[in-house]
Parts: sequence; C-alpha cells; structure tokens
Amino acid sequence: MQYSTKPQVVVIGGGFAGMACVRALRKSNVDIKFVDRRNFHLFQPLLYQVASGGLSPANIAAPLRSIFRKQKNVQVLLGTVEGFDTSSQKVVLEDGSELPYDYLLVATGSTHHYFGRDAEWEPLAPGLKTIEDATKIRRRVLSAFEAAERTEDAALRAALLTFVIVGGGPTGVEMAGSICELARQTMKNDFRAIDPASARVVLIENSKLVLDRYHVSLSEAAARDLRSMGAELWNETRLTEMYPDHVVVSQGGVPKRLDTHTVIWAAGVKASPLGKKLAESLQAPELLDRGGRVKVDSQCAVLGHSNVFVAGDLAAFDLGAEKTLPGVAPVAMQQGAFVGSLIAKALKGNRPAEPFKYWDKGNMATIGRSHAVVESGKIRLTGKLAWLAWLFIHVLYLARFENRVLVMFQWFWNYITRNRTARLITGKEESVAP
Repeated sequence: MQYSTKPQVVVIGGGFAGMACVRALRKSNVDIKFVDRRNFHLFQPLLYQVASGGLSPANIAAPLRSIFRKQKNVQVLLGTVEGFDTSSQKVVLEDGSELPYDYLLVATGSTHHYFGRDAEWEPLAPGLKTIEDATKIRRRVLSAFEAAERTEDAALRAALLTFVIVGGGPTGVEMAGSICELARQTMKNDFRAIDPASARVVLIENSKLVLDRYHVSLSEAAARDLRSMGAELWNETRLTEMYPDHVVVSQGGVPKRLDTHTVIWAAGVKASPLGKKLAESLQAPELLDRGGRVKVDSQCAVLGHSNVFVAGDLAAFDLGAEKTLPGVAPVAMQQGAFVGSLIAKALKGNRPAEPFKYWDKGNMATIGRSHAVVESGKIRLTGKLAWLAWLFIHVLYLARFENRVLVMFQWFWNYITRNRTARLITGKEESVAP
C-alpha cells in the first residue's frame, strides 16, 4: 500500500465519533484512513425498531463509502484492528498489514456487559448493539409467538408468551414498549390458537425507577405509560440466575422464579476490547478504568500522548467528583468533531489549549406510539409533544437523506396502520422451547 507525504490520520470505528472526526477534517490537507470491521455506519438508537419489526436494517444503516464518496482525503478500509505499535506509530490489522499514523483516533464504542456471567448469559439474553443482535431478538420474539400458536401445553404457552427485558434504561424501556405494541396492536388478529395480547412483558430493574437518570417526574411518567400499555415493572429487582426456560430474580432478598424463553439484555455495557490493547501497547494499564474505558485528558487525548485520541463510549472523560461523561450518541458526536477540529488546527501549527466542553442538549426516550419523555435543562416534556420531538431529532441525525425519507415514510405508515412490516423471521432457526 502506497502512502503519501501528507500527514496521516487513522480513525478507527465507523460510529458517531469516527464519522464526526472525519467530517471535521474534510478541508484539511491530510490522508485519512477510516477503518471499521463493517462497511456501514449504524444508527444504534433505532436498533430496537429493527428488533421489534418496525424498521428494516437498511433503514438505519448506510455504507461508509457512500457517505464519504465526495470527501477525497478519506480512504475507507474494511478491516479488523488487531493491535497497536505506538512506539513506531502504527496500527496493526488482523491480516498483518500496518497503517502508520501521525494522529490516531480510536472510537470503537462498547459492547454488552453481563457482570462476569458473559459465557453463561450472553447466549440466552442477546443485547442490542449490532444489526445481528437486533435480528436475533426479532427472530426470538416472533418465533416465540409461532411456537405458542402450535403448542397445546398451557404452561409452556404461558412461558413462551412471557418476554423479559433486563434493565430499565432507555433501551429497556423502548424494547418493552415496542413488544407491548407488537403483541397488543400489530398482531392482535394474526393468530387463531392464541391471543397475542395475553403476552406478558416484564421489565426487570434493580433501582426504584425506570429511566432513573431522568428527572423523577419523567421516570414516573414513563412507568405510567408502560403500565398502561400492559408492561409489568419489577423495580428493585435483581436478576440472579438465567436458564433456557426460566430466570430467577431476587426481590427484597427473596428469590422468585419466572418462566420465560425470551430474555433481552439491556442492563449494562463495557468498553470495546481495543481500549485494553491500546493501554497494553502504551505499557500503561493504569489508563483503563473499571469498565475498560481509556482515561483521556481535557482534549480527549490519551494521558501523556497528545497525538492519540479516544472518543465516544470508549473514552473515560473525567468531569471531577468521580463522574465521567455518559456513553451516549451526542457525547460521541461532539467529541469526534472536537478531535477533528483539534487535529486540523494542529496541522496549521496553532493547536488550541482549550478543553473539550460537552453541550448537554438533554435526554429523550420513547415508550411507544405517542408516548415519550424529553429532558433538556429545565424543559421536561411527556406525551405526544415529546414523541414528536423524539421523531424529529432521530430522523435529523440519520446519516443520509434517503434513510430519512425511508424512515419517515415507514413511521407514517406504521402510525396510520399500526402495522410493523419488517416482522420477518430470518437467519438460523433457533429452538425457543426446551
């Protein structure tokens, strides 16, 4: 592979932070190597819609080459990063090839965290980080209804029609609301032997409230909406064991069994393994926090290495008082844009000293049709107005115009018909019954 004499910028990760960084460098006289193991950018906040049959994967994903086809200083590379040689400033790919860099941004996000039970629980309870995760959840949910239609065993049918979501954050709340709507609205006339509306959707949350990082009034509003849609909220409940046909939870120290064949994980995330590899290359294990995130300075640079940056979910950006910035899309986008701008100015010899400052525009989560919560400073919205705001913001941040048009049309059609047209059981068949 031939390299020019221009400064080399390597950006790893085609998520929000990586995309924002590359765009911020569009007018810079550099060569950018944009590396991801997938050839597309995925809009993760809408993955739950794929998991519940509301949208197709192509609606929320866009090829990276297409997105950056007009930005001539970018070369998109499909590849998996194996490690780093920071002493000689090179990124090592899985096939053995190397990418030299003058500036490096690592923004590979996070993955599921099962609190030390990964090997046991991950096969039983998929999380929601990739398209494969979303289609797996969709397959399991829809297959459970199909299996329930065929069985005459009442106990087995009840277990098949019990869906458990672990974690009451935005992802858990959105999944719970979507499955409720799927069962009680979309599929209410689709079966003959079962009534889909009899399905139980159980949301397990260890704290007292769902969406516990939101203002208490919004958390309570979300809980009311979920209950009105038919969800069961098991607050102050901790999952202790998980098996193919049931889970065991602890409520006030008392164990309780719940028969189910479909569990969805929304309880925790951990940093991408590349953070550990970067720290190992720098021979500085102390750079990692307990969650495996890389500690960065006020400019998102790895401590002691001004040309190596980490952004997004992988970065532990210290706010003081043992607080760090949350792993959410707006943080990743702003950090990526900041790093790109910083590199562009440094190339001109005037790297600024000012730190990264996060502009918190607020938080939002949708519960279901015409139900959402929005919090921005002192502004707190619920109901249809919040839902419309949620729709607008999410469509606005989709990568391409055609994705926005497709999603808007699909949502409009779903709203009018209460239908979810992407209810397809695809992929390898999995048994939902023991």
